[in-house]
Amino acid sequence: MLELHDLTLRIGELTLVEGLNLSLQAGQLHVIIGPNGTGKTSLLRALFGELPLTHGTVRLHGSAMTPHNLPSWRQSIGYMPQNTQLDLDLSALEVVVLGRLQRLSMRLSDDDLGAALEALQALDIAHLADRPVHTLSGGQRQMVLFAQVLLRQPKLMLLDEPVSALDLKHQMQLMEHLQMQTAAQGWVSVAVLHDLNLAAQFADQMIVLGDGRLQAFGPPAQVLSRDLIHQLYHVPVDVLHDQQGQPYVRTLRTPHLAPASA
Repeated sequence: MLELHDLTLRIGELTLVEGLNLSLQAGQLHVIIGPNGTGKTSLLRALFGELPLTHGTVRLHGSAMTPHNLPSWRQSIGYMPQNTQLDLDLSALEVVVLGRLQRLSMRLSDDDLGAALEALQALDIAHLADRPVHTLSGGQRQMVLFAQVLLRQPKLMLLDEPVSALDLKHQMQLMEHLQMQTAAQGWVSVAVLHDLNLAAQFADQMIVLGDGRLQAFGPPAQVLSRDLIHQLYHVPVDVLHDQQGQPYVRTLRTPHLAPASA
């Protein structure tokens, strides 16, 4: 379980997140949604220990994050930030193997290489194994970095817009694999997504942030409503339901006023 108690983040006079209280269960995928600039990325950075807490506590399976235990804290986390630029003279396979960095010796074991290849195969990108990573597209780099964080065998997964550069097929592959492995491995997984419909399909719980505060928390069917989305994004929508009863959002265009006749 990941527990956030009265978590507050400030930079100077700017408040990024304020008074956040959450309990996130192991084996569940939690998706953070909300408008731009509302603290989603800042929250992930704080959970990874990149952004110091102004106030509050964070505990993972009962152990608190402190300034003194950040190296060991980060070893239990698979963190995938927004920026996927990799100016490295490494192959895709070598980048994935770096997910085992804390346990690598001077010589790669067959187990490490095998696990890296299995991760690439599971994501249908094994054909990229020997490609220099700096020659890959943005979407291919995202998939390679996702394979890397999988290889860490984390207790906590933090992914910031992990599908932003992916086409529809690979969006579904990544999210399916994340949801499946989260449940199978008992991870606490937290992902930031802008696509509300993708979030509704895969989230066990949705964390809705607005103005740095928690606006709603719960299963997509309970959280997503026309009023909430209009309040957050200031656009008119319909919230419908598919054959499985999952909500999906359809934005509505507002008609332009017809020009006055001459």
